[in-house]
Amino acid sequence: MKRNYNALLILLLLAFASCSFTTKKFSNPDKDKLLVQIITFVLEQGHYDPVDFDDEFSVELFTDYIEVLDPVKRYFYESDYKDFEKFKLDIDDQLKATDITFFNVVHERMLKRIAEAKEIYREVLSKPFDYTIDEEFETDYEKSTFSKNKKEMKERWRKQLKFSTLSNYDDLMKQEKQAKENDASHVMKTEAEIEKESRQATLNSIDIYFNDSLEDLKREDWFAVYVNTIVEEFDPHTYYLAPKNKEDFDQRMSGKLEGIGARLQKRMDYIKIVELISGGPAWRSKELDVEDVILKVKQEDEEFPISIVGMRINDAIKYIKGPKGTKVTLTVKKVDGTIKDVVITRDVVELVETYAKSSVVDKEGQKFGVINLPAFYVDFQDYKNVNAAKDVREEIERLKAEGMQGLVLDLRNNGGGSLPTVVDMAGLFIKEGPIVQVRSTGKAKEVLKDRDKSIVWDGPLVILVNEISASASEIMAAAMQDYKRAIIIGSKQTYGKGTVQNVINLNNMLRNNTSGDLGALALTTQKYYRINGGSVQLEGVKSDVKVPGRFSFIEVGEKDKDNPLPYDEIDAAVYSPWENYFDYDTTVEKSKQRMSDNEQLKLIEENAKWVKSKIDETLYSLNYKTYKAQIEANEEESKKFDAISDYKSNLTFDSTGYEKQLFAQDTTDLKEKRERWHQSLSKDVYIEEALNVLVDLKMSYPIKKVAATKGAVKN
Repeated sequence: MKRNYNALLILLLLAFASCSFTTKKFSNPDKDKLLVQIITFVLEQGHYDPVDFDDEFSVELFTDYIEVLDPVKRYFYESDYKDFEKFKLDIDDQLKATDITFFNVVHERMLKRIAEAKEIYREVLSKPFDYTIDEEFETDYEKSTFSKNKKEMKERWRKQLKFSTLSNYDDLMKQEKQAKENDASHVMKTEAEIEKESRQATLNSIDIYFNDSLEDLKREDWFAVYVNTIVEEFDPHTYYLAPKNKEDFDQRMSGKLEGIGARLQKRMDYIKIVELISGGPAWRSKELDVEDVILKVKQEDEEFPISIVGMRINDAIKYIKGPKGTKVTLTVKKVDGTIKDVVITRDVVELVETYAKSSVVDKEGQKFGVINLPAFYVDFQDYKNVNAAKDVREEIERLKAEGMQGLVLDLRNNGGGSLPTVVDMAGLFIKEGPIVQVRSTGKAKEVLKDRDKSIVWDGPLVILVNEISASASEIMAAAMQDYKRAIIIGSKQTYGKGTVQNVINLNNMLRNNTSGDLGALALTTQKYYRINGGSVQLEGVKSDVKVPGRFSFIEVGEKDKDNPLPYDEIDAAVYSPWENYFDYDTTVEKSKQRMSDNEQLKLIEENAKWVKSKIDETLYSLNYKTYKAQIEANEEESKKFDAISDYKSNLTFDSTGYEKQLFAQDTTDLKEKRERWHQSLSKDVYIEEALNVLVDLKMSYPIKKVAATKGAVKN
């Protein structure tokens, strides 16, 4: 929210001007120390709930930083850890004195251990692996301890490399068998040849990782990791954007990227998909899902894939991204443990694909509308023309022109966005009143209200959410729930993010900066609250009708992150619940009954439990026959859940008349994208139930013909 950013920046500059040190003191020639000074100052003065730089903070930072650098414990020894421990209670004092001795010591040791690791993995991979031995590899690295000596370290690397090579070995085995089936004259490679080739593929991958990634890192890159670990101690949404990361952030905000159309995140040693951009190549493929882990990447002109396990996320993205029209093969581990290769043709990913879109559907002789909103987007430089509230208003008008009698607003997987936009959007459904309460440290709460008395849609409304619905999505769902304006259908609770962030350009904190670009800091500056006084922080929004989903048993919410801010409550705002639903409670009970008897949902819940059981399995056999049997058993088990994707309702979805006019002059495959979306809607059991609820509401609900002249869209 821009006004909050400007106010915060002024406050920080005023606080800076009145504090005990001056701009002159900030002009430290050592850029690292300068960055520490500014970062700690901004955190202490600007964060919503600043953490004390004390011994407790020091211990937490120590533990987290070592884990960030060496999560799988394949570099540092037990003796290194003991050497580092002498700083365990001193890091806070060092930060206050802009002393970076702890970083320097750990950094120097890290570089030494990386050089040693290079010798170790090359030695290990120079000898054949015996896949007939019965031994196991533990992938839960929290269960392991640091190696005591080089013999233990070499053994750790051996098992890790054998596990990595095992999938190469299996792939090559499959290729040879397939080649033989396709051509009887094909001379199959021997097991020894396949073993050597698979080992070479692993060596090629890890060499690229070490040579192109680790050894390419400059000191400033390593220091950025240290700074980010410091700021993440405050909460999960406060993070440091180093100059290069800030460039990537700005490019993403510009609205156009070439790649596969997926947002990735590093968790421990793995790169996970956390979002698929609607309309992008990955989304269109229908083969990738949120929570899939990308293990390997192969370019179309290369014979062997590159393992990205353990790779920095920025380096992994370099291999995954690429020019439009080129193909990339991703080896992914699905949430159920199965491993598959997915070929994606890269394309220009227009973020306009994340904009609101609508569809109309006929059910029992009545027309209903569905609006999908992937994000609460906004362009603050052009707010009047580019914002989610304006677009949703337009889609509602188009649906009304089709004779819509009830509306489904789909906020599943919507990670949030602009606060002013969600306030404006909520106002489309009520006459006027408070939407959300916002509080900054040491200040009275601010109640953000809808002041426009017009109502764009006064008819039946259902909102769909899931565990990934966060931030602005939660504000929208919570406000409509508190007003009893909509029925919320979805997960047990939404994500649980009740905080607001601002991005502070650190270069603005200095005059005449001669130290180069310092990057930026995304800073948690406020918490927001429901109009009933409760917070969505950790607790999320509880659905009126709770239904199982693929994330039901997976830890994906705010409560599962490190250092989340606590849940709390404030006084309720003054508001009056919606009075037009005649039988809100009965409608909810009827939906719950239908859901409890729904065989498709029972299968989805069973699948979610099965997936969780596979995630909990962290011990893998390094015996090829046992490994192969485990994979085949998983694949066989998973077949019983194929019916989930085979499900189809008897509903037919269509575009609005306005959109059909666009198809004639379209050059962006809009018609094909919409047809794909309509097909997925017809297979969506949650959409089907949302429409059932609209039918029930319609039976007990008089739609008032309220004029919505202000800002109405002419079609």
